[in-house]
Amino acid sequence: MGEKELLELIGKGECHITEFKKSTTDITKDVYESICAFSNRDGGHVFLGIKDNGEILGIDPNCIEKMKKNFITAINNANKMYPPLFLTPTEYELQGKRILYIYVPAGAQVCRCSGRIYDRNNESDIDITDNEELVYKLYARKQGTYFVNKVFPEWGMDVLRSDLIDRIRRMTRAKSNNHVWLSMDDEELLRSAGLILLDRDSRREGITLAAILLFGKDTTIMSALPQHKTDMIFRVHNLDRYDDRDVIVTNLLDSYDRMSEFAKKHLNDPFVLDGMQSVSARDAILREIISNSLAHRDYSSGYVAKMVIEKGRIFAENSNRTHGYGNLNLDTFEPFPKNPAICRRGYF
Repeated sequence: MGEKELLELIGKGECHITEFKKSTTDITKDVYESICAFSNRDGGHVFLGIKDNGEILGIDPNCIEKMKKNFITAINNANKMYPPLFLTPTEYELQGKRILYIYVPAGAQVCRCSGRIYDRNNESDIDITDNEELVYKLYARKQGTYFVNKVFPEWGMDVLRSDLIDRIRRMTRAKSNNHVWLSMDDEELLRSAGLILLDRDSRREGITLAAILLFGKDTTIMSALPQHKTDMIFRVHNLDRYDDRDVIVTNLLDSYDRMSEFAKKHLNDPFVLDGMQSVSARDAILREIISNSLAHRDYSSGYVAKMVIEKGRIFAENSNRTHGYGNLNLDTFEPFPKNPAICRRGYF
């Protein structure tokens, strides 16, 4: 990286991918915490010899070689940084002063610093070790796994509702009379849909959480995922609370129906022309909102999903797991699959 690029990066100030450390004569402990956080998040740039406000202090020339040696020793010490990181500080001279620059790529594994797990949030390095939900999300992001693919080897087909599986058959028949699911029994259908998988730990097969969410009995869902809930709220006159409400705790197929019925009860149904055909704008909008809310939420979170109808607007809230930071560029945006086991088959 050239001097111009370095100065531009420094000029933008500290952010989720840039950290300044004073460290003029020695490497402070928080340098390694920042490196751990960057490795766990999106990678980043660490500058030694620069104040938090971007002022270039420089490093004592007599200490540079010692600092380089100490840094390389520390990040290759499994007791300090695990897994060890192969990083090399690069020396630069800016404005007549020497600094050290360290580029930290995003790691493929979860990184620990002195046995603690750090993640990056804006300009801060956050110790998330004792936050079970954040640690799970970090591991899921690194491993590329999906929470809804969790396998329940001890549970059989009896915890599911066969009538809901039949409903899916009827839906596929409406699309094609030759669909392969029409000749399959319930278990074969689930296998075909990727809803019966092999548990990586026990090496035993079982139905997945996605299968339970789609086809499970209500008692089964509450046992497997007690935080599962969708809160439907109509709030026009009583703005402090609500005028009508439906708390939905059931499978996703019935949830879709109840959410649709609740919304249709409280919304007008203006028809618009699609070519020469009159269609319901309300139903088309609701179908998108509800199906996306059910298919793409993060089911590992205890955050209660909700859909709120107010005067002049409808909005939905649900937990999600981010896969980047900053503004979306619509020219380069590519969707990231959230729960493919649920959304790729068009259940809604």
